[in-house]
Amino acid sequence: MAQVHLTFDNGPHQTVTAEVLSVLERRGLTATFFVLGKHLATPWGLDLAKRIRDAGHRLGNHSFNHETPLGDDPGQHVVDRELTATQDLLDQVWDGPLWFRPFGGGGKLGPHLLSLDAVDWLIDREATCVLWNSVPGDWLDAQDWPDQALADAERLEHDVIVLHDILPEAMTRLDVFLGALVDRGHTFTDGLPADCLPIVDGAPQQGLERFVSRPTPGAAP
Repeated sequence: MAQVHLTFDNGPHQTVTAEVLSVLERRGLTATFFVLGKHLATPWGLDLAKRIRDAGHRLGNHSFNHETPLGDDPGQHVVDRELTATQDLLDQVWDGPLWFRPFGGGGKLGPHLLSLDAVDWLIDREATCVLWNSVPGDWLDAQDWPDQALADAERLEHDVIVLHDILPEAMTRLDVFLGALVDRGHTFTDGLPADCLPIVDGAPQQGLERFVSRPTPGAAP
């Protein structure tokens, strides 16, 4: 049976996040919400982040724009624009541990996730980088994503699932999914498996290099 850590990415959303919070409250569950800076910067964004916090959930940084994976972004000042700008907003409502989740582009894992500058930022901030091992594709199949999510739970001992609290139709299936997990004997946890944590409290972990893009030798800086 799996231990399941629930995570929600790309929010908050003006209506869907509140509905997700209601489902979690009824179930007595906590989750981690990896939020986008561009939403926190809206008039309603920080209020929703406070509501997430006050309901006992965790908040994490998921970049500002969620457009290009950090390891693939050749622009200047990327870390300031994506990580620092988001964290400056998040710090207004969250004083817990700094957790960061990189943008994978469809849930893919690889060296596109992080740049060397991003790694330096995470180490300097004593941050924890949180990856995933279950991406059931709720944005691809709003009705049947729970089937894939349940299959992932059956094959994993410690399941870190990526869902999205910005999808109105898909999140109508959340309560059914959570009930199915319970019926099958799976449990919920606030903990995270080591293989989903390439950086912990600023300390690089074994295997970090698999998620970091390095400049091509001889390429222009």
